[in-house]
Amino acid sequence: MGARILVAYATRNGSTAEIARVIGKELADAGFSVDITEIKNITTLAGYAAIVIGGPLYMGSVDGTVGKFVGKNNGQLQNLPVAAFVVGLAPKNPDPKAAEQAMAALKRSLEPVMPVTSALFAGKLDPATLNFVMRKFLEMAKIPAGDFRDWDLIAAWARDLPAKMGLSPAPKS
Repeated sequence: MGARILVAYATRNGSTAEIARVIGKELADAGFSVDITEIKNITTLAGYAAIVIGGPLYMGSVDGTVGKFVGKNNGQLQNLPVAAFVVGLAPKNPDPKAAEQAMAALKRSLEPVMPVTSALFAGKLDPATLNFVMRKFLEMAKIPAGDFRDWDLIAAWARDLPAKMGLSPAPKS
């Protein structure tokens, strides 16, 4: 097996977890040893050669557990290649600045860690899972409902990670 990579994620409704699993599968298929774990369940980063961190975007901010994880593990993260992704509806927002704001929110949640690469992926929105206030807010903001995840884009980003993180898989025997 190749280097060990941790795909750490925060999730609220499962969409980010599903994306993390696809990223982990691509890395495993490329010959790496991969652990895909929800951030709140991670106790150590020992033994990992690289970390991929992902979280959902809500109301303009990345889920707070991402920032807490980075703060708690900052020393170790400074010495590892880190890639990051954020999941939200910014790519579907009619406001052209939404994607830029989402990436700025991701950067803020990771500070002072500087990822070698980062990405914004469209998520999924099921109004049935939201409370009345959130449904009304999304209606007023003209955010469409549906599953907008681009699995090909996500898989392609994951396949590019080892090179961007300076990792090579174990030689084929």
